[in-house]
Amino acid sequence: MIIDLSTLALKQVWRHPVRSLLTILGVALGMFLFTTVETMQQSLKNATESKATDTTLIVYRENRFCPFTSQLPQHYARQISNIPHVQSVIPIKVVVNNCGTSLDVVTFRGIPTDDYDAFANDSIKIIEGSLDEWHKRSDAALLGEVLAQRRGLHIGDRFDAAGVTITVAGIIASNRPIDRDVAYVHLDFLQQQARGGLGIVTQFNVQVDNHRHLENVAQSIDSLFENDQEPTHTRPEKAFVAQTAKDLVSLIGFTRWVGIGAVIAVLALVTNTVLLAIRSRVTEHAILQTLGFGDFDIACIVLIEGLLFGLLGGILGVGLASLSMHLGAYTIASEGISLVLTPSLSTPFYGVLMGVMLGIVAAIIPAWQSTRQSIVTNLRMT
Repeated sequence: MIIDLSTLALKQVWRHPVRSLLTILGVALGMFLFTTVETMQQSLKNATESKATDTTLIVYRENRFCPFTSQLPQHYARQISNIPHVQSVIPIKVVVNNCGTSLDVVTFRGIPTDDYDAFANDSIKIIEGSLDEWHKRSDAALLGEVLAQRRGLHIGDRFDAAGVTITVAGIIASNRPIDRDVAYVHLDFLQQQARGGLGIVTQFNVQVDNHRHLENVAQSIDSLFENDQEPTHTRPEKAFVAQTAKDLVSLIGFTRWVGIGAVIAVLALVTNTVLLAIRSRVTEHAILQTLGFGDFDIACIVLIEGLLFGLLGGILGVGLASLSMHLGAYTIASEGISLVLTPSLSTPFYGVLMGVMLGIVAAIIPAWQSTRQSIVTNLRMT
């Protein structure tokens, strides 16, 4: 019975190809916006939501956020390493070509050559080029795969940004979002290229032996340097990202309203389309009722019709959104922190499911109206 009713609903959709196509395209546009917004929300959540397994602290200059303004003596690393529960300390120099919120920010991160293995920590994988090439050249860089894709860079290419010229020695992939849109270079090379000079870094990445000690270690670090010329402010890594990229958090928070608007628009569009279709088919429904179709059967045909609009439009919109974000390698950056817009595996499924649910909900009122009038009244209508 369901198969027969679905076949009838599909024929009703096919009988009016222009109207159906425009409705499907409208649903696709709405689900495209919804999927894009959901991807932004999920990417922000992954970058800023702390987990129980997080054991990294970021030591930054107090009351400074943009990398240009945070200048800390590199010798702080020795003092920090003597604090109990600290496993490792990695000084990092950060240089960006734009400190404001932008869609195309290039971030250079200089790390000590000998500390690369500790910094990578099995999270970074070289997918093109080699680590040996990075060690051989002082101006070599390991590019995040998103940055390389966005700028069209390949192994051996020369690249210049923010007054820093590098040679691409490798392209990396990482399960840490912050690694996918940066260029990792040698610390001493970046210190020579950027202002501040040798011995000055932007931040320290501090690895703690247990997440339960994060707060105590952070307080110990800040207390150690509170009376120095360059006092520090230490926070867990994801709390640091959330605070530093506060403009991104506000911007992406606003996009939630865009997603809600897209959902409402899809709901209204499908409801209007199905209502128009029902009003033009009252006589046909009366004939079906005369042949033995009950009110439930007629209502099911209308609901399935709405489901088809939601399903087809959802698949088209979600597919286009996922494909465009994958090919476009879109990022939003603020103050050296990049947010890579990458759909998770669940986002397309969730988007299509949302489209189907909206289609069914939108068809409830038309389905109810299709069963309200008597057979005789419907047969007399033209």
